Amino acid sequence: MGNIRTALFNWLFARHHGGSFIVRIEDTDVTRKVRGAVKGILDGLRWLGLDWDEGPEVEGKHAPYFQSQRLDIYRELAQRLISQGGAYYCYCSTQRLKEMR
Repeated sequence: MGNIRTALFNWLFARHHGGSFIVRIEDTDVTRKVRGAVKGILDGLRWLGLDWDEGPEVEGKHAPYFQSQRLDIYRELAQRLISQGGAYYCYCSTQRLKEMR
């Protein structure tokens, strides 16, 4: 339900403000990956009448639309932030990070 609500709000916002509705698929959590899920998401959007300007099946300038295909982009940008002093490496243990959450 949360994904449907988020998609609807973003679609309405984009259409109201003359923007683009871009579908991005979060597929980096391989432990939760479900075969056929992307088709289900896109079919659900179509069923709701929510068309997208870019995303799977509709290529555009913001591709790729699967997060797993964007990892090199994120690594490059993170490295740029680090070299400019806008970010830093974290050396906390997994346990320490859990405690801080």
